[in-house]
Amino acid sequence: MTPSTPVDPGAVNTPSAPDAPDAPATPWWARAARPARPPLPWAPMARAALAMALALAAGLLAHRVDLGVFAGLGAMHATMNDRVEPVRLRARRIATAVPASALGMLIGGALQHAQVGALALGAGLTVTAFVSGALSATGPRGSAAGLLLLVSATLGSGMPLPHPWWAAAAVLPAGAVLVLLLGAPLCGRRAPRADPGVRALAAVYDALGRMLADLGTPQGSASRQVLTARLNQLQDVLPPLPRHPGNQPAAAPSPAHRVHTMYRAALAATEAATGLLWARRPVPPEVAAVPGLLARAVERGGTVDRGGTVDRGGTVERGGGEVPVPDWAPDTPSRQALDAALRAAAATVAGREAALDTAPAPPPDPWRLRVRLVSPGAARYGARLALCIAVGAALMAALPLSRSYWVPMTIAFVLKPDLGSVFLRSVSRAVGTVLGVAVTAAVLSLAPGPWALVAIAALCVALLPYATAAHYGLNTVVMTPMALVLLQLGGQDGAAEFWPRVLDTVLASAIVLLFGHLLWPERPRHRIEPRLVSAAAALKAYLASVVRQDGPEPRSEVWLRRTAYRALADARAEVEQGLAEPPPTGRLAAEWLPATAALERLSGAVAAFAAQRRYGGRVPEPAEVERVGRALDELTAAARAHRPPTGAAARPTRPHDPSRSALGRAADELDTLLAGRPPR
Repeated sequence: MTPSTPVDPGAVNTPSAPDAPDAPATPWWARAARPARPPLPWAPMARAALAMALALAAGLLAHRVDLGVFAGLGAMHATMNDRVEPVRLRARRIATAVPASALGMLIGGALQHAQVGALALGAGLTVTAFVSGALSATGPRGSAAGLLLLVSATLGSGMPLPHPWWAAAAVLPAGAVLVLLLGAPLCGRRAPRADPGVRALAAVYDALGRMLADLGTPQGSASRQVLTARLNQLQDVLPPLPRHPGNQPAAAPSPAHRVHTMYRAALAATEAATGLLWARRPVPPEVAAVPGLLARAVERGGTVDRGGTVDRGGTVERGGGEVPVPDWAPDTPSRQALDAALRAAAATVAGREAALDTAPAPPPDPWRLRVRLVSPGAARYGARLALCIAVGAALMAALPLSRSYWVPMTIAFVLKPDLGSVFLRSVSRAVGTVLGVAVTAAVLSLAPGPWALVAIAALCVALLPYATAAHYGLNTVVMTPMALVLLQLGGQDGAAEFWPRVLDTVLASAIVLLFGHLLWPERPRHRIEPRLVSAAAALKAYLASVVRQDGPEPRSEVWLRRTAYRALADARAEVEQGLAEPPPTGRLAAEWLPATAALERLSGAVAAFAAQRRYGGRVPEPAEVERVGRALDELTAAARAHRPPTGAAARPTRPHDPSRSALGRAADELDTLLAGRPPR
């Protein structure tokens, strides 16, 4: 490949350039209605269907269908938290959510058994809602536990309970145990590609290869976002390494250490590729093909989930085979960084030692969960959810609703800002319930027997993992028939009584839209702007680490970069979520989109500057570092003051001149965004 000729680095695009990710062209309603197209998660679908069928069948055969229904609810709640990930992480996730569900069922059942009045029932559910909301703010697992705590409390307060009344909470975990047992490995040896960690690592290398192929094209920014998402998934799948005295990893290499080593090698290659994307410098096709070859090698010889190595015919494989990296004479610091990173990655995949020049992952912060639980965000969300539940309880007491628990249950499902747009979830829930009730009424009008109902429930719960990933409306279409069929098995509802559930759902959605969305004082900026502040702070820490570098010791810079990229992904997701809502939310999200794109580009500039420091010997110029830091401070102040920048987003159209500091170009772009001045 002919090296690119240095050109004027001041040439820029306008925001309407084809590769500009900061010009939303899709209307909000099209974004809201468009479903995702996830792959079919066959394993969770099969586990869900079998667990539901076994739980209900056991209840029928034992002539205790009431207990079978609650065991089936436990299987459904476990399925809602089932993922394609290592067994230990699946077990941890389900073991966090299902006990909360059982506790909620115990609370609701106790309120019903005590035959409390409407005021006491509403107060009990309101307090439970506040705890549920606060717990939801602690993270993904806390969110799942908080949701099921409130959902089960509302169900327990209204559903007919078995005898004794506490048996509902006691048998609910049984269905979850079925889901866990069905997902346990059947044998000690599995193919490497069966390990979720190995698959996630291979997916990272595939995404890296796609990004390298898209360097300098309009698809480059989208490919970078996909790569960041794959890295986030891999980071979530890999457990922290055990540490020994002195906070040092174990001296003897283990399969878990080897996977972490390959992960660190992938992170180094990602940094170099991000710098090349910012600099608009492509690489030869044969180099872009190397990550794909690494992905196939990882699948052939990676580490299995149980902690052992792959044994074929008595021979322990140390790696997935050698992947040749072509000799392509890289001519810029970022290209040299990519070449070194790919060679180190090839060595780690082959099972050989490699100088990664990175520090092991830092241990998790044991105080993080407790800090989040008592944070202002947790209190705000708890109060928001409690208000909607209190309004719902008041309406339940005032209106003649046949199944009053349906209203607070729907509120619990809809009012989940961490799971997507509240507006979109409210509308999707109402529309999905109408469709789901119509399907259920048509099926049950045929008067199917109990075993046919078991099959229908198993089919619905099998579709739940895919529907959840595709669209919340589709999730509701699937979940509504499943819930109604379980109620039918318990002898509660006939087909003629299903349509009041539509009224309940519309009422609950209206409560959420009015009190939890329109009248709630927390506007969308309180979701978008804090994410941008966090991303700017993480980028500033990453830049400071690159500027000072840690000398000959292993550099922890990689984890600051990982934190920054994850914070940027969270900010981008929050903005994208806002774009799927009608004005004023969508308009506000569109105003912050250029700043989000500018921060993403700054991460690439810092990565390019890190390569310049390592391979070009460049000394940081204090004035440039100060300019970037000052621009980040201005952007942070603008976010805290709710003032989106009004300047044009400067986007270079030609490769960056490697003789010029990447920080200088980044400072020009940020100044243009913040002040509207033309770039120098």
